[in-house]
Amino acid sequence: MEGSVGLRSPLEAIRRFHDELTRLRRDLHAHPELGFEEVRTSGIVARSLELLGIQVHRGIGKTGLVGVIRGRRCDSGRVIGLRADMDALPMAEANTFGHRSTKPGLMHGCGHDGHTAILLGAARYLSATRNFDGTVALIFQPAEEGLGGAKAMIDDGLFDTFPVDALYGFHNWPPLPAGRIGINPGPMMAAADRFEIVVEGRGGHGAHPYLTVDPVLVAGQLITATQSIVSRNVSPLDSAVVSICSVQAGHPGAMSVIPREARLVGTVRTFRKTVQELVESRLRELSASIAGAFGASATLQYDRIYPATINTPAEANFVADVATAMLGKENVIRDLTPSMGSEDFSLMLQGRPGAYFRIGQGGADAGRGLHGSSYDFNDEIIPVGAALMAALVERGMPVVD
Repeated sequence: MEGSVGLRSPLEAIRRFHDELTRLRRDLHAHPELGFEEVRTSGIVARSLELLGIQVHRGIGKTGLVGVIRGRRCDSGRVIGLRADMDALPMAEANTFGHRSTKPGLMHGCGHDGHTAILLGAARYLSATRNFDGTVALIFQPAEEGLGGAKAMIDDGLFDTFPVDALYGFHNWPPLPAGRIGINPGPMMAAADRFEIVVEGRGGHGAHPYLTVDPVLVAGQLITATQSIVSRNVSPLDSAVVSICSVQAGHPGAMSVIPREARLVGTVRTFRKTVQELVESRLRELSASIAGAFGASATLQYDRIYPATINTPAEANFVADVATAMLGKENVIRDLTPSMGSEDFSLMLQGRPGAYFRIGQGGADAGRGLHGSSYDFNDEIIPVGAALMAALVERGMPVVD
């Protein structure tokens, strides 16, 4: 497959070893590993790359690794990064098929097993053809599920060692038909913040509430008040979500004990920094004022976990153009609606231009969506994902004879 390779060629070539990639993906599914514990997974990835003659750099971000492929020529000096995540989730699997999880309480419920297989498929094709002028950095990232694997890789010098000029990542997306590509030239996913409000009151006997300062009552008022932040403070032309997802106070076995403390934990999702700052400010003001009105006190801890995932327009449009040439206009959505979910690929995009896109997974019925106990990655989309990643390299760093 040396020489000029058309945009349809990666897809045709990768389909020839689709069965092997499917077997590998299902093996990874059967042996899930949590963030920063992907020892077996990263070992399989490293060995697979080494067998292809690809140079492997291990231990970047603990269990992360990077494979390096040099093109037929490297006159351009360009480097393109391709990223896939590897970690699983701490959840029980309800599936009964042969490749279901062998580890109780652990499951690939988000499709990172498929993402890993896709990038390995692109690696196999690119290492065989090397029909590009430059260098590819294959970034296999650990710990995407809330543990900051992207930051760990960056802190370990990811972009110092591999100074990529453009960076591309992706995720399967059940709401889209299988194999369809979705992207937009701006926000793809929201910033994810965590907040915790601790209400301090004065505990006592439930039969004598007048002698207490009830933090549970204050917490109830706060739950209601926080839901006014978006509806009464954020412009309807902007997007924001405030959700309180955990309420803790007292003990279920102590029906007549008013506790001294109540704790609320939740998340804020925004796209714009000004909206993010507004929501944090209003949370702080409401917590203090409402608690004070009842004679209690409240403290807010607000942590900005992941920034918004924002595509750079040139790279997003490039992905859409390449996908259109490979799959046809009807299979590419250029204005995909952003998700209020979050993704730590956003941290990588803060340091480098790039784009994050969706690959339609299909099968979004109840329980089979992302993080559902009956979820399974759709192996039919592996060639499409791998071919698109490979085509981004060939089109982004063309060999000019």
